[in-house]
Amino acid sequence: MDKVVVNMGVGADPDEMKKAVQIIKLITGKKPVQTICQARIPDWGLRPGIPIGLKVTLRGNDAIEFLKKSIQAKAGKISSKSFDKEGNFGFGVREYIDLPGAKYDPKLGIKGFDVIVALRKRGFRVKKRRIMPAIVGSKQRVKKEEAIKFAESLGIQVE
Repeated sequence: MDKVVVNMGVGADPDEMKKAVQIIKLITGKKPVQTICQARIPDWGLRPGIPIGLKVTLRGNDAIEFLKKSIQAKAGKISSKSFDKEGNFGFGVREYIDLPGAKYDPKLGIKGFDVIVALRKRGFRVKKRRIMPAIVGSKQRVKKEEAIKFAESLGIQVE
């Protein structure tokens, strides 16, 4: 597993952003990074440069532990439609209080978040390196079937 990204979209309201920062810190134990709006959407009052969401990237043991907790919030089940052809998968948790150990705080309200899991095989970094990047062969790419097997090895039921 390469990384787990926890994403929460909150909109342009600064008060909601402060609440979301506290929720992300509560559930992950890490400081979130703001995501910035890239497009202009006048109906929603959005323009480029406005912070509209938060994300945290988890790697290593932190990622595995958080993934196991968030899967429990989904009752251990994920749809096979959640997997893409490159071996990544994602799912949403409707309420942060569904996580084991999370308690409801009336000041924060109830918010949900998305969890994205990126899987990589050894040797994939040749695509991302700065000097002499190269095309990654098909044997070094994670396929959908391999991602499903990995998820099942973690105790996730894929339907």
